[in-house]
Amino acid sequence: MKRCSKYGAKPTQCDGVRFASKTEAKRYGELQLLERARQIAGLAVHPRYALSVAGAMVGHYTPDFSYREHGREIVEDVKGVRTRDYIFRAKIFRACYPAIELREIGA
Repeated sequence: MKRCSKYGAKPTQCDGVRFASKTEAKRYGELQLLERARQIAGLAVHPRYALSVAGAMVGHYTPDFSYREHGREIVEDVKGVRTRDYIFRAKIFRACYPAIELREIGA
């Protein structure tokens, strides 16, 4: 029996990369077009950022995408539902990496 996502997201494969939802895969296609048009650079899928508080490692944050836009580092997360865990990790990420802009893309 095939498992369904708790929030109804349909896992999708694109360019050999597994995305948690069709919306996330669609955004990947849009970002690829922006990179080809040289609007953004250095597109990375599912980068991993260490989260440490007061010198102690408390976990990791893995957003959907990261890239540079006009010289500034951007991290994006495609969200259909903002879970309590996501909100908590996003707050810690923003505190640990204040120079990186975190953008939430809604479904």
